[in-house]
Amino acid sequence: QVQLVESGGGLVQAGGSLRLSCAASGRTFSRLNMGWFRQAPGKERELVTTIGWRGESRYYVDSQKGRFTISRDNAKNTVYLQMNSLKPEDTAVYYCSASTETIMRTMPRSSAYWGQGTQVTVSS
Repeated sequence: QVQLVESGGGLVQAGGSLRLSCAASGRTFSRLNMGWFRQAPGKERELVTTIGWRGESRYYVDSQKGRFTISRDNAKNTVYLQMNSLKPEDTAVYYCSASTETIMRTMPRSSAYWGQGTQVTVSS
């Protein structure tokens, strides 16, 4: 089993930055694929970005291009999401995920482990 704990969310003004962290425990972190989802009120959960166990990253939300960066530190069992130039539309609960499978936007929730989420609120 894998346990995930997110941190780093909060309230920030538009144009500001946040770095989310996701600390993992319970199994070998270095061989897990990791990802960040987000869900805004009244909206469907969407896949934001993923990073594979070899460090390859992918981004799935066009509006985040050039603003968000995912990274991982296997020595610390932690994945990060650096968010710059934040916009009000980035407001959501951000969830960390982990899986031995490839993380996809349509993957069943049961196919991955999940953190409790961290709230990101961007004011205008």
